Amino acid sequence: MQPAEFDVLIVGGGLAGLSLACALRDARLRLALVEQFPPRPVSGWDARVYAISPANVDLLSDIGVWRHLPAERMAPIRAMEVYGDGGARLDFSAYETGIDELGWILESSLIAGELWENVKRQSNLTLFCPGSPASLSAGPDAAVLTLADRTLLRARLLVGADGRDSWVREALGLRAFESDYHEKGVVANFACQRAHRGIARQWFRDDGVLAWLPLPGDRISIVWSTSTEKAEEMLGLTPDQLCAKVAAAGHGALGGLTLLTPPAAFPLRLMLVPRIIGPRLALLGDAAHAIHPLSGHGINLGLQDARSLAGLLTRVPEWQDVGAERLLQRYQRQRREETLLLQCVTHALHDLFASRWPGLRTLRNLGMRLTDQVPVVKNLLVRYATGIV
Repeated sequence: MQPAEFDVLIVGGGLAGLSLACALRDARLRLALVEQFPPRPVSGWDARVYAISPANVDLLSDIGVWRHLPAERMAPIRAMEVYGDGGARLDFSAYETGIDELGWILESSLIAGELWENVKRQSNLTLFCPGSPASLSAGPDAAVLTLADRTLLRARLLVGADGRDSWVREALGLRAFESDYHEKGVVANFACQRAHRGIARQWFRDDGVLAWLPLPGDRISIVWSTSTEKAEEMLGLTPDQLCAKVAAAGHGALGGLTLLTPPAAFPLRLMLVPRIIGPRLALLGDAAHAIHPLSGHGINLGLQDARSLAGLLTRVPEWQDVGAERLLQRYQRQRREETLLLQCVTHALHDLFASRWPGLRTLRNLGMRLTDQVPVVKNLLVRYATGIV
């Protein structure tokens, strides 16, 4: 059987892989995307939400996705309040930083659905769905992927965008070093008694990190990162018990809460991948890195991976090989600094507030207070975090 020939073959139809495909819609490249299942629509409110940075709003606008997302399902973050475990408080404001929003809260299923509709209409892309990879080999000139139905696909560049348990990464022997936090992130959506006014709130607590994220109207989504044992306890609470617990943990900042979606939980891990490229291969998104959700930057890193790789591929002359090692090395260099910085900072913050060493509580809260009193430092932190530099 003769393989179907492509320039770029993307394995994985998550947000990062789909964004890369959309970003290459005008490139003179033959694209293919392999995904086992299309995104599943969610009835009601999706408990899995993302905080999209302004830099990635620009990306989604550039690839024609942002304008089609329903405005009534998106909420801007106008300000953020961060509370330490010893009385300290750190405030961030979009207005004081000179930007319109610190970010936007969107449901995962809405972004995925719109990206999927775009790639289905994309003239330079062939979609293999359902499609399951079975074997993979990479030679000097191309990568060859065999699907479970024995379809052969050959490409000058194969992109692994198939999640943190990446089949592609394992198939080509790229090592991943994982550290289990022994925690889970509990997510759920609530209606609240008082208006949130576009303010995201985060508490560093003895039992983990709790974030309240604004949704449209008087609604919030939460992510509570806590020990696996405590997370399982929360999943077993009645709706009224869970609402009372979440409201009390947030000191009643928004009054009483009403549960809108059943709680769910996902395990938390740190994952370092020293090499995100290989012969005829590039990794992006969760296949290339994983960080603790306290920073809210996991999805933003993946979208910036897609932006970086798409930028390199669209500038490749027709006569140049899109899978050349020199080009892939440039992609790895571009993504290494931001990824490592966010992973290290997020991991350090997690360990700092998880530590119970005597006197450390006082020091970390003192550091928060000092930071809050220096507007220039706060503005720099905000502008870096949002990608506006």
